[in-house]
Amino acid sequence: MTWWRSLKQTARSGLAVERGRLEPLVALRAAVGLAVVIGVSLSLFGPAVAASSAFGAFQAAIATFQRSWRPRPELAIASGTSLALSTFLGYLTGSHLLLFLALLALWTFLAGLSWAAGPTIGLIATSNVAIMLVTITLPTSVAAAAGHAAMMVAGGAIQAALVIAFPVRRWGAHRDALADALAAEADYARRLRHDPVAPFDAAPLMTARAAAHITPRQARTRPAQLHGARGLAERIRPVLASLADPALGVPAEGPERDRVRELLDAAGAILDAAARAIRHGRPVDLPPAAVSTFRTPDTGAILTGPPHRAARRLGTLLRDVVEVAGGTSNAASPAAGEASDAGTAQADAAATTSGNLVRPGLTALVPAAAKAMRAELRVRSAVTRHAVRVTTVATAGYAVGHYLPLGHGYWAPMASVMVMRPDFSQTYARAVARFGGTLVGVALATAVVRLAQPDTYLSGALAVASAGLMYLLMRTGQIAVQACVAAYVVFLLGMGGEQWTQTVPERVVLTLVGGILAMTAYALYPAWETPRLRTRLADWLTAYGRYAAAVVGHYADPAGKNCPDVREALLTARDTRAAWQEAVERAEHEPVRHRGLSRAAAADAEHALAQVGRVAMLLEAHLPDRGTPPVPAAARLADALRTATEQGAKAVRDRRVPRWDPVREALDAWESGEAPDRVVRRGGTLLLKSLDDLSDALDTSPPPMLVDGSESNVRKSESDVSKQETQTPETPNGP
Repeated sequence: MTWWRSLKQTARSGLAVERGRLEPLVALRAAVGLAVVIGVSLSLFGPAVAASSAFGAFQAAIATFQRSWRPRPELAIASGTSLALSTFLGYLTGSHLLLFLALLALWTFLAGLSWAAGPTIGLIATSNVAIMLVTITLPTSVAAAAGHAAMMVAGGAIQAALVIAFPVRRWGAHRDALADALAAEADYARRLRHDPVAPFDAAPLMTARAAAHITPRQARTRPAQLHGARGLAERIRPVLASLADPALGVPAEGPERDRVRELLDAAGAILDAAARAIRHGRPVDLPPAAVSTFRTPDTGAILTGPPHRAARRLGTLLRDVVEVAGGTSNAASPAAGEASDAGTAQADAAATTSGNLVRPGLTALVPAAAKAMRAELRVRSAVTRHAVRVTTVATAGYAVGHYLPLGHGYWAPMASVMVMRPDFSQTYARAVARFGGTLVGVALATAVVRLAQPDTYLSGALAVASAGLMYLLMRTGQIAVQACVAAYVVFLLGMGGEQWTQTVPERVVLTLVGGILAMTAYALYPAWETPRLRTRLADWLTAYGRYAAAVVGHYADPAGKNCPDVREALLTARDTRAAWQEAVERAEHEPVRHRGLSRAAAADAEHALAQVGRVAMLLEAHLPDRGTPPVPAAARLADALRTATEQGAKAVRDRRVPRWDPVREALDAWESGEAPDRVVRRGGTLLLKSLDDLSDALDTSPPPMLVDGSESNVRKSESDVSKQETQTPETPNGP
């Protein structure tokens, strides 16, 4: 992609305004907290202290908006306290330029490195550095600086107290995450009726798992409807796929396929009913037709073998989902006269009644964040390069602003710090959005000031209104947020006694300077994602290889534990796949060459690896019970899969075409047997085909030219015919 095209796309992204879900009560709570802080500070200490405390409360409220599954009040306290410390130390060194630049460099480097601990911590640390550049100019003495810092801590404490005293839709985010996961399963079931290999995005399941991380204190008050349903949703997905896929299920047409379509439609209706019940906290209202579909004895007369087993397991899982959501225990039970699968029920119960996913508290997060930051301290790390960039730009921008004859020189480094992110697209999009939003916000705020001529208290009220509008529109796009922030700062500094003619021109010019510095720094010292695509792909291949090997290995040892290795391997595979997709999305907007992995090759490789994940998922749906005879050949295939994918990952990193000889040899030495031998043997063949497709996707070398063109065409035709004979339905998406 050329630089011009990349700049156009990132600019369009930064200026876009999206329709998002508004949370007016949460925004009102944050604005009320800000108004309380400003009002108390104005009445007791005056405009300067009110401005400082308002910045602390403003930033603390933003911290509570981060995606943390029930906003943590401790985040608001941590944000206010860290801003107070930064402001106090900044004021002590502010009169000595070199000493302050050293402090600014240290603070900015740590803030840039904090992105390794997660976006929430990175955003809080970055915002604190940017706001510190403004707040250190407000005190007039050391004692005043200490007072300003104390009021910032108080502002954070007030926002935290409001979060505790006035919770908005308690457990609502958790309910939504779990309901979205079940609704995604319902939609998947309906799509499988028409497309037996329909893709499925595992993002709702990953989000539900993230929401399930709770503290021990939260676990004591968690609603009963949020217990166990996530694990059941995880188990339902492979069963739905195995029931519908012709590779391991029923034929593409005929009475068996018609019965499968009925079961899938009924499953979708039951899952939708459970999702609505969990989302709104009401009893489950099951459609009678869907319930009767699972109670009829026709299923056992029509389906046999693995499809019948999948249908029974699906009925058991749906019954458990209804129980968790608040329905009756027999609402969606298997048909009368059909014995429930004891081994399957035991495995499902173990998967859904396991302990809570414990979320660490704030004190435990500090060493974890420090460990993550230390792990990223290397030259080739994107986070470290970001920390170096933002540190250089902040110090250089402050020095430039200090010597320019404009006044308020801190606007340039403040703009740079606020827009810079570890990746290219976000940095450039935010730079454009910040400048555009600043122009809009400053223009509107200036017009209001000139028309209304507000006094101190009215300026404070206008600042609160601007902040409340920003809280409300936070999810809609950067340009709207930046416009509200610009207006907020104009009104807040106006409350402190500064005229708009003293702040507006300097802010516009220096914001432009800061944005240009940020964009130039990324161009000169980038951290492109495109060259790392092969590494991301290799990590994904290794993770899927371990997942497939864990599933296949369980066929060789059915008497083992309830597949903890399979579960862990699946979660790792999902994480690596999400990292790959995020890297591809970032690389799409980067103005660099593909360096060995073109877009077409990346898309084909992604499709092939998704097939590997899907086949492993289908095999997981048919895992044998403890009493099932073992399949010794499956152990050799599992070892071959693990070895071949690790070797293949090394080949991908080295820009070589991977080969799968160990897997092929293990399948050639396989002696056919009865079920479940036939299931895992068929799955192994599909896995090998998917791995061969991955090799074909990465083999970008041109084919050799043959002198005899007719012979080449004949060979190609024979190859195509052979390939079509072994062709299986496309499986475009994995777990």
